[in-house]
Amino acid sequence: MQKKYLTYIGLVLIHVVLGFLIFLNSKISIPYQYAILSLGLLILLYSQDKENQVLYICGYVVGSEVLLRMTGGALGYEIAKYSITIFMLIGIYFSGFSKNSIPYWIFLFLLLPGVIYATEVLNLESSIRKSLGFNISGPICLGVSSVYCYQRKISLKQIENILLSILLPIITTVTYMFFYTPNIRTVVTDTNSNFETSGGFGPNQVSTILGLGLFLIFIRVIFYSKSKKIMILNVVLLMFIAFRGIVTFSRGGMICSVIMIVLLLIVLFRVTKSSAKVKIIWTIIGSFIAFVLIWGYSSFQTNGLIDKRYSNQDAAGRIKQSRLSGREEIMENEIKIFLENPLFGVGVGKAKEDRVNDLGTSIASHSEITRTLAEHGTLGVASLLILLITPLALYINNRYHIYLLSFYVFWLLTINHAAMRLAAPAFVYALTLLYVYGVEKPKEIVNNNNAA
Repeated sequence: MQKKYLTYIGLVLIHVVLGFLIFLNSKISIPYQYAILSLGLLILLYSQDKENQVLYICGYVVGSEVLLRMTGGALGYEIAKYSITIFMLIGIYFSGFSKNSIPYWIFLFLLLPGVIYATEVLNLESSIRKSLGFNISGPICLGVSSVYCYQRKISLKQIENILLSILLPIITTVTYMFFYTPNIRTVVTDTNSNFETSGGFGPNQVSTILGLGLFLIFIRVIFYSKSKKIMILNVVLLMFIAFRGIVTFSRGGMICSVIMIVLLLIVLFRVTKSSAKVKIIWTIIGSFIAFVLIWGYSSFQTNGLIDKRYSNQDAAGRIKQSRLSGREEIMENEIKIFLENPLFGVGVGKAKEDRVNDLGTSIASHSEITRTLAEHGTLGVASLLILLITPLALYINNRYHIYLLSFYVFWLLTINHAAMRLAAPAFVYALTLLYVYGVEKPKEIVNNNNAA
């Protein structure tokens, strides 16, 4: 067991050092990207996906996406979605897929008319390839990943390793961010999303991935901290990730992570015995205390501006008119487009073009739901219903999957404030479709880990 702990600590230290090295020379992120893709491909071809290795590889791609974008190491803006799609197809080739995954083949089929229509209606000034890639790569990644994951049997131990593969590069990301902006007080001057505290990159995307990382490290705190050394390490990581996520001043990712944690605790409370419920209550109390401490420190470091941000106020304390940073106007515009083109929509990428005439801006959508309605019409409604209903239907006979509802909420909330700019919501959604089994039942896991 001790060797296992040292291995975990070693992995964390390697990724902390990697974050520091990338800060010293951001060009290191380029060979890092090549290493992820080439090693991932070699591992997959050698193993032939006999132990679902593709999920570990894709998990690591998801965790590293924001870091590679912010440091210029990404081979292309959508490379994470493309590579996950390719890896998943290779995994399907080697290990097959469930014959019951028909809903997601239908989902992929429903995307085609919008893509075909877009090639006819997009303006000549637009780059059709880039427009389609930006808007449709996420849904395709989700669809292919869902076909692979649908009712695929996987153990709780494998779930642990998949989630760790996502977490490790997020630790690298937050390490890089620390060295990029070690002094928060000097760069926070208002209540807007802050690029300086976000590693010089988009706060919305950074907040999203750090929110996911916060949930993943919380899992390790309550389930996989069987020694004091590991517990201290995980608690420190949790508080550090939470702090850096909060001071991005982008609320979506942090609010989402809190809801995910609450849902997980509710699920655990329902599946555990009475004796274990007491320990869960103590976990809740401890989490609340940690939250108060982290928030208090964040408030101190930002001179109280973070309190105003989450109260929807500007630096002077005045209530802002928009509660969603102007996203309401874009969503209303896309609903209007849908109502005017209800059958097939206006085609993939066309809604952004039409916004120039309607609103005088070409800002991309932040809501995947309203974008899908506007660009795919009634077919988009059908595809959304497939995505919304299927995981919940599977949950009825998949109660060992204690993370399912949290993953589902991450996908649903993220696509409503950050669309599918990242591969994370697509991949995490697919994880809800796994059929989880284990030698230990969830209630036994809680008892054993809390007793350690």
